[in-house]
Amino acid sequence: MIDSELFGHEKGAFTGAVSQQRGRFERAQKGTIFLDEIGELPAHAQVRLLRVLQDKEIERIGGNKTIKLDIRIIAATNRKLEEMVASGEFREDLWFRLNVFQIWIPPLNQRNADIPALLNHFILQKSKELKLPEIPDIAPGQVELLMKYEWPGNVRELQNVVERALILNPSGPLTFEGIGLKGQQIYSVSGRNKKLEKLDAVMIRHIRLALEQSKGKIHGHGGAAELLGINPNTLRNRMLKLGVPFYKQKERGVD
Repeated sequence: MIDSELFGHEKGAFTGAVSQQRGRFERAQKGTIFLDEIGELPAHAQVRLLRVLQDKEIERIGGNKTIKLDIRIIAATNRKLEEMVASGEFREDLWFRLNVFQIWIPPLNQRNADIPALLNHFILQKSKELKLPEIPDIAPGQVELLMKYEWPGNVRELQNVVERALILNPSGPLTFEGIGLKGQQIYSVSGRNKKLEKLDAVMIRHIRLALEQSKGKIHGHGGAAELLGINPNTLRNRMLKLGVPFYKQKERGVD
């Protein structure tokens, strides 16, 4: 089924193949294809993918016509492919072909400064999916609550937490007490009738706290970007957008 989905098949190639079907690679011609969870690809599909990367060509299942490809491939995984190569679970030659330009995205618990923006995004997204008449507000102190959590389930866990909060209290204000998994729970003592704080205000306060702890340093070891778990350029852009001032004198000679 994976081969058929990726490479396509000819009519009659197998039971149920009642017509010709173009695979994902063929449909991505002159464009980009994103392969998620590449570490879960079975051995036989790894061999065929290697040919795609080396020769830029495929054959549909049950066919003998070679189809030339002009595509860009982006692959992602949450598994350590180097260890899978060492254990024989993943082909070494395929790993080297895929590893042309590697982008490592740290887990959510290493970039908690992104939580306010992600929280806002998921609230908007899930509110539309649930067809809520209005976008509910967030109860005071709840953003800080989420930023203290370790997030073992990464971004998907945050998405699920938001959806659960919307289902339980669609009119708001949203609260996230007791969200923990694996025995970790966090609680808030904030009242429901307090004035709600904007997400931008929470982010500004958190960035200023990091700058205070780093004595104005943004880049490098001990810098605000490292404390917040984000790229220094991302932090600078966010500071400009939010109007957070730079400590130029302290930062001079560091970046």
